[in-house]
Amino acid sequence: MSLFSFFKRHTSSQIAKDRLKILLISDRVNCSPEMMELIKNDIANVISKYMQIDTSSMEIQISKTGSTARNGKKLPVLYANIPILDLRN
Repeated sequence: MSLFSFFKRHTSSQIAKDRLKILLISDRVNCSPEMMELIKNDIANVISKYMQIDTSSMEIQISKTGSTARNGKKLPVLYANIPILDLRN
């Protein structure tokens, strides 16, 4: 990650696309966008204690494609794509 990419402005179309993704995902699993953002921030805070991560490129997703419970319903699954910039010692 270069210094210039840190100051890169996101286009309005990219921001709208990201917001739509969050809205669609939250609608599928009955989780509000605010709750998704809280989950994302909590995960970032915990992982940041152990390694340097790129929070601007971090993606969190919840879907119902996981394993099934005893009653036959699909369980939600959390997927996280978190770019690691550096490991802390």
